[in-house]
Amino acid sequence: MYTFSNKLRIGSFIAMAVGFICLTIGFVTAPSTVEEAKAIVASAHDDGHGGGHGEEATDHAEEDAHGAAASHDEGHDAAHDEHLLHQLQNRPWSALYVAAFFFFMISLGVLAFYAIQRAAQAGWSPMLFRVMEGITAYLVPGGIIVFVILLLSVMHMNHMFVWMDADVVAHDKLLQGKAGYLNPTFFLVRAAIFLGGWIFYRQYSRKLSLAQDESDDNSNFVKNFRWSAAFLVFYLITESMMSWDWIMSVDPHWFSTLFGWYVFASMFVSGITVIAMISIYLKSKGYLENVNDSHIHDLAKFMFAISIFWTYLWFSQFMLIWYANIPEEVTYYIARFQDYKLPFFGMLAMNFIFPLLVLMNSDYKRVNWFVIMAGIVVLFGHYLDVFNMIMPATVGDQWYIGLPEIGGILFFGGLFVYWVFNALTKAPLQPKRNPFIEESRQFHY
Repeated sequence: MYTFSNKLRIGSFIAMAVGFICLTIGFVTAPSTVEEAKAIVASAHDDGHGGGHGEEATDHAEEDAHGAAASHDEGHDAAHDEHLLHQLQNRPWSALYVAAFFFFMISLGVLAFYAIQRAAQAGWSPMLFRVMEGITAYLVPGGIIVFVILLLSVMHMNHMFVWMDADVVAHDKLLQGKAGYLNPTFFLVRAAIFLGGWIFYRQYSRKLSLAQDESDDNSNFVKNFRWSAAFLVFYLITESMMSWDWIMSVDPHWFSTLFGWYVFASMFVSGITVIAMISIYLKSKGYLENVNDSHIHDLAKFMFAISIFWTYLWFSQFMLIWYANIPEEVTYYIARFQDYKLPFFGMLAMNFIFPLLVLMNSDYKRVNWFVIMAGIVVLFGHYLDVFNMIMPATVGDQWYIGLPEIGGILFFGGLFVYWVFNALTKAPLQPKRNPFIEESRQFHY
């Protein structure tokens, strides 16, 4: 039975406390009026950090000084200033949402991997089932937090989802055409169905897994197999819809038919990476003595393979949109090329070039510290992936990595570590009566 070390427990609490303070500062310092927003941008511009908004504001000021601004220009300036205020107010909300979704998607990615292992009746992985079940325990708090953020968005506590603003929809024919799907009530109902289905499967599968240890037959194992196979159908549908609702709809004028698979690849490789890292940690502390280098090697192979799959999807989406050059679609990448060069291309390097170079060699996949190092880079790269999906539509060019972003990572990272490792203490780390447990124990190649 795993014992939650005091050092790890205290570390997770410290991370949560520091993260909460940083997030609070981010919310408190967000502007509440247009004048405060303009002052913040002007200050950043004077310091050499200003973006397009600061330059635009300067241009408008020069026009006013020369007496060239008309009533139409004044209306444009007012709309621009209001938009700027919303972007700066969105920043702490977006940082909160990016971190909350990132750690939630790790747990969801592990749930998919777990269900695949169950449905495929894989013989190599049962030794890792308890680790997977511990990680998926975070679905409950992580899902509740994401749902609360979505609920607060519906209540107009932020401006991340512009289609939730009735005034915006009233002047936008495209959003009016999508109102049958993109409306607050249906949005929350869908979110509740997604989360309810995922959490139900996790809880019921975990119950069957523990019951199998105490059973004298394989009936619980067979039930788990059937539920897992059925769940994968539910998951593939709801995961795609979730990616449209929770991520793609922050920029409701843009869409991609590949987007559901793209988000899936990101959460899948992130989840597998965390399985590998936690397994290595537990083994280093004297637990999981039957997990060997072949298990870690297989997890590292999945890390490598899904990184290549993610790149294939990224390039397929980018190539078709960029070379078709349809204005409604290509603006998605123009905004990222112009204002997000560092996180956008940095993400590509960490999610493709780095795994390609360091995980291609088969021998390195058996070196634990090497897998940990690669995993840290992969996780940070996919955090930036979520960052690039959310931030351009919600904060525009008023972004930078500061207290809210760091605070979000610390808070949800601490909560994730605490919840997962606490869940690992609830049952023995090695299943007893899984029909394939002996094959998993003897797994070598």
